[in-house]
Amino acid sequence: DPLPPPLPKKKQLQRAESLPEQGPSHPCQADPTPRASGILYSIPPCHLRHEEGAPSSTPRRDRPPCGAKKPLSKSQSLGELAPAPNLGELTFRTADGELGQVLQSPAGPGAVVLGCQAATLARLSARMQEELVGLEEQLQLLEAELVGKRWAALRVLEREPCCESGDAWYFRVGITFGHSPLVLAAKVPKPSCSSLGVQSSLGPHSSIQRLMCRFTDLLPRELQLPGHPGEQSHSPSREEQATHPVLQVLICAEVPYQTLAGFVKGSQALHRASPGHYERLACLLLLQLCLGLEHLRGQHVGQGDLSPENLLLVQCPCPPGGQQGKKEPLGLSLPRLLISSFFRAKEKRRPCSTSQEQDWSEGLAAPTSPAAEELKLGRLIYQILHVDVSLEDTLGFRSSRLPEIPSLSIYSAGLRRLATLLLHRDPSRRVSLEQARSILQVLLWGPRQELFARSKKTLPLLQNWVEVKRALLLLSFAENSVGPGGTPGLEEWLCCQYFQEVTEHTLYQTTQTLY
Repeated sequence: DPLPPPLPKKKQLQRAESLPEQGPSHPCQADPTPRASGILYSIPPCHLRHEEGAPSSTPRRDRPPCGAKKPLSKSQSLGELAPAPNLGELTFRTADGELGQVLQSPAGPGAVVLGCQAATLARLSARMQEELVGLEEQLQLLEAELVGKRWAALRVLEREPCCESGDAWYFRVGITFGHSPLVLAAKVPKPSCSSLGVQSSLGPHSSIQRLMCRFTDLLPRELQLPGHPGEQSHSPSREEQATHPVLQVLICAEVPYQTLAGFVKGSQALHRASPGHYERLACLLLLQLCLGLEHLRGQHVGQGDLSPENLLLVQCPCPPGGQQGKKEPLGLSLPRLLISSFFRAKEKRRPCSTSQEQDWSEGLAAPTSPAAEELKLGRLIYQILHVDVSLEDTLGFRSSRLPEIPSLSIYSAGLRRLATLLLHRDPSRRVSLEQARSILQVLLWGPRQELFARSKKTLPLLQNWVEVKRALLLLSFAENSVGPGGTPGLEEWLCCQYFQEVTEHTLYQTTQTLY
């Protein structure tokens, strides 16, 4: 018999969502989104929990769900290429009939378990991102709500700035969105700020400041800019307008409490008292910076300003339940790091200079130089680790005379090695942002050098290491979900991203460079 024509793609997605939860399901291969129900490794977010008890609709009998065609015969089966039920769809509630089809795969149950682990890790990572950064759909709705809004639509929560960066002041403001009060940041750029046009065209990323709207208006009289004494009335005269010009204002989703420069300056005592804890925080902050810079570079729009005065720190959402009363001090907890100032990216990257000295010096001195990001990242490592190094001193050093980073923790040697590779005078031997990010991930979560003490480093060894660590990570989430550990935070999310993407080939190259 002739096969019925397939349904449109939109209809397929709707049919996949309407399948019953309890009976055998027929996953739609056209729908790449894994279903989030029935996961044992994590408690779903609050806004998803109502879905588990929701009644399910019955699929129409006169039309195969998802536009599925007749089942293939044994000789036509594609089971060797892909099991009938997608591994990303398997849960503890999957019917045994479907599970039996998967277990008959030539790859064996081991491959099934590995596939389920990878799919679960991706789902967990997506949920953590929603908890830490917010739902993208909600943020887009808030952006639409703020269109055309000015100071009159905002509630000023504090008279003084909550944070001052190198190029802007930040004030806490409130707005009611739906029935919920929200706190946002009003960014008032300083006259020297020149990155507003670049920031308006950047895509969303967890390490990039999220711009919600912008407007031009007089500063409310209850707000006071540092260095501008006196109050401003709502109906200023022409003389007052000349004294207090109309200012451009950017409303941002994240409210910063400090810059990286302030954090480094105030954490010297913590570094001396708990060097291991502080240098792990340093690795995590540098990792967030690398991820943000990679995002910018991939968009070909702008380059991030790596000066500590323009790198913002934002508190992560308070964990629910039992951890509310156990909030860590700001100096001990891991904040989100945001790039808040940008340069216009150059159309073409300058080829390697014939003079390595010129390439190295220009990269450190010029913020928009093609070599600036890697070189400034290397210098930032010294600044975070409280090693006194000025720009003039750095330009005078040879590669063998870079400042010495003292060995205070298990992270010191790796950070010293990374700084040396980023500041190498030979561009061909300088590591890239992607390599720097991989080195920081290995420093944080392994594999450490002792793994190769008894076994020769091989691709099978590294593959086995990744698979075992991934399983142990999921078991850790399962244990914490029923204990006092609470909801996973920013560090757990970064760890999830690492084990979701890392391969044995990447690890081989990274460990060769690092060790």
